[in-house]
Amino acid sequence: MKIFSLNARAAVVSLLLLVCFLGLWQLGSTAVSVGGAATGLSADEIEYRKMMGKDPGAEKSSGFPPPLEVAKVSWGHLSDPFYDKGPNDKGIGIQLGHSLARVAAGYLLAMAVAIPLGFLIGMSPLMRKAFDPFVQVLKPISPLAWMPLALYTLKDSDVSGIFVIFICSIWPMLINTAFGVASVKREWLNVASTLEVNPLRKAFLVILPAAAPTILTGMRISMGIAWLVIVAAEMLVGGTGIGYFVWNEWNNLSLTNVIFAILVIGVVGMLLDLMFAQLQKVVTYVE
Repeated sequence: MKIFSLNARAAVVSLLLLVCFLGLWQLGSTAVSVGGAATGLSADEIEYRKMMGKDPGAEKSSGFPPPLEVAKVSWGHLSDPFYDKGPNDKGIGIQLGHSLARVAAGYLLAMAVAIPLGFLIGMSPLMRKAFDPFVQVLKPISPLAWMPLALYTLKDSDVSGIFVIFICSIWPMLINTAFGVASVKREWLNVASTLEVNPLRKAFLVILPAAAPTILTGMRISMGIAWLVIVAAEMLVGGTGIGYFVWNEWNNLSLTNVIFAILVIGVVGMLLDLMFAQLQKVVTYVE
């Protein structure tokens, strides 16, 4: 009952914050629109603007789009998310599909390397000290710094995007896996040794279940980084994807579509994080 009450109160507070945010957004966009509108012009001023190629009736609004306008544009995109009218005009569903496919490929490659290597580092103090300098040097490098090298070496924008996701999302998984394996209780390992459990069975039946919550934490962090990286990478390489959609709409001066894309990126990131949060609950155990 207390949990339900807390959840209900949190939902009410979240709703109030959303209403306040939308209200401030509406007031701010209205003020900008009024301040930037070409109102109160005389007939001579209007004629002069037309002669200069700046017809007030044909000019695009320079104001910040209000929430209702963004909602209308969002409904238009979501009502037909898979249309394809050419290279620079694809539905939001197709754009998201390409981005998620790149994220999945790079992320799975990172898993295939980080988890086995993390086991090796976590079980061997020697390997931990040997790999630590490389991890500390490579971990803080920005994905935008990797992209030129990837494009030059791999000669393909899609493969380069996948590589950047791989190289940027591998480190949280690797570090958390090594930490989780190294933190397994010595008593459990001693019992396995007493029972003469072979190393492979010990890894899967003792170490992996004990380290699973920590490993899932690293995977959850890595997924957030992967989704963050692909948006930045697609802005550079172009083609298709939600990042390219943002950049293309900015070049078209369509701020409403940019805001819609930002909201989509946030919602998809939240759903990915919730998916890993549920997986983390499954493997978490109470001692």
